[in-house]
Amino acid sequence: MFTSATRELPEVRPVPRHVAIIMDGNGRWAKKRFLPRVAGHVKGVETVREVVRACIEQGVEYLTLFAFSSENWRRPAEEVSRLMQLFVSALENEVKKLQRNGVRLKVIGDLSRFSPELQTLIQTAERATAENRRLVLTIAANYGGRWDILQAMNRLAAEKPEAAGQWTEADLEPWLAMSYAPEPDLFIRTGGEERVSNFLLWQLAYSEFHFTETLWPAFDADALKEAIASYQRRERRFGRTSEQVQETGN
Repeated sequence: MFTSATRELPEVRPVPRHVAIIMDGNGRWAKKRFLPRVAGHVKGVETVREVVRACIEQGVEYLTLFAFSSENWRRPAEEVSRLMQLFVSALENEVKKLQRNGVRLKVIGDLSRFSPELQTLIQTAERATAENRRLVLTIAANYGGRWDILQAMNRLAAEKPEAAGQWTEADLEPWLAMSYAPEPDLFIRTGGEERVSNFLLWQLAYSEFHFTETLWPAFDADALKEAIASYQRRERRFGRTSEQVQETGN
């Protein structure tokens, strides 16, 4: 388990150890080309492949992608159905490629709402790639940051009811959905919007934010390099002064 940047100073590296991305703009990309929205989602899967490769080449260790939020169920039923079909086909077609490339797959979120077939595919994919260490690819599906905090609190309350009123960050962190990963160093949102949309609310406390007008299907290795270059120009103080950062060199 990794600790919180609000309690300990993380090591600052030239390349972000953990990159988290909201993949926004699939529908608008398709609309601009007079295509159905699902065509944008299909192209978005191709972008995922490219970004995974680029992260490996750049030395990123953890990549987390917001694929489907708990609020996305509000979308038209037909689009939601096509997204679920696309998720199934991606799991069926991509796991062997992830295995060959040493990528571990994790899926976080409330999976109980998904079909039994999809839940089984997720479990099978996670088991098949569990020993891979080159990159940890996390897909957030039916995920919400508030859901994450609430489910962690409920699990903590069941585990340590006698300590109610005295719980600390350290008590809660093991129950969060991403307790296996360091907090994101770099958060990217494509598509021109500048909000976190209920994504990793706890984990993004000290992440560096990068917003781009590029729609997700058009996001590529060069766009990732640009985002990392933006990150490298930041001074990560974690509550300290610039003078303190310069003294420690971190």
